[in-house]
Amino acid sequence: MLFFTLVFVAVYQIVARNLWGGGIGWGDAYVRVAVLWVTVIGAMVASRNDDHIRIDLVARYMSERYRYLLMRLTSAFAAAISGVFAWYAALFVRVEYEYGSMAFGAVPAWVCEAILPVGFAIIALKYALRAVMGPK
Repeated sequence: MLFFTLVFVAVYQIVARNLWGGGIGWGDAYVRVAVLWVTVIGAMVASRNDDHIRIDLVARYMSERYRYLLMRLTSAFAAAISGVFAWYAALFVRVEYEYGSMAFGAVPAWVCEAILPVGFAIIALKYALRAVMGPK
């Protein structure tokens, strides 16, 4: 649903600008926030299903045992990077909360950006579990 409203508002903004010289006042800000949310939700789904982009040229030529160890190592690395990102995103959201900036209309910016620490903490947890417990 979020994706469809994103596309609808973006297309409407383009058409309205070209035909009438203006669009919805909060439309551009909404599109930016919706792109952020769709992207982070997509990243969470990709990490859940293990469908993320990977370069596995080396893993193809490894034995099953070393491939298993490499998978656990790369999962631990992804968990660490995602955890660091979640931590700094949480600090960023806190600063936005303290500053009191608005995203669009009466919606505070920190509410729109809260998906970042939550999403990346979930991704970090998923990869940490995969690193400890191994593949499915």
